[in-house]
Amino acid sequence: MTGVKKVFLDTAPLIYFLDEDEHFGDKTRAILEALFSKGIPVVSSTITCMEFLVYPYRTHNQQKIDVFYEFVNECGIELMPIGSMIAAMAAEIRAKYRDFKAMDALQLAAAVCTGCDTFLTNDRQLRQYEDLNCITVADWLLDS
Repeated sequence: MTGVKKVFLDTAPLIYFLDEDEHFGDKTRAILEALFSKGIPVVSSTITCMEFLVYPYRTHNQQKIDVFYEFVNECGIELMPIGSMIAAMAAEIRAKYRDFKAMDALQLAAAVCTGCDTFLTNDRQLRQYEDLNCITVADWLLDS
């Protein structure tokens, strides 16, 4: 985690944390606790909000919806709105990285536009993106 100044939180790690995923929940919790304890800002986007909330809305799980907003608000996580500047940058990303999905390109563009230097994901494909340090939960090294 040395040298990390601002982290963008992709959807998968957020799901792992909030759903206490059996494979990545504890690791994601440790990463987030380390970031927050060091005062490192964590940012996400309205894409993450949408992606996370689909299942709770589908299953009418108001508790899970409330937990999401409580976590974001209590931890001071900015949810970057997706506007034309981010959309244009996402288009550039998809033009260069043809196999990236639209939502992933939007997330990467939001991370760049908010000044993040690190992108926490669990999508190994995104590690090829050159303008950010894209790291998976599995590959994140915790300080000892």
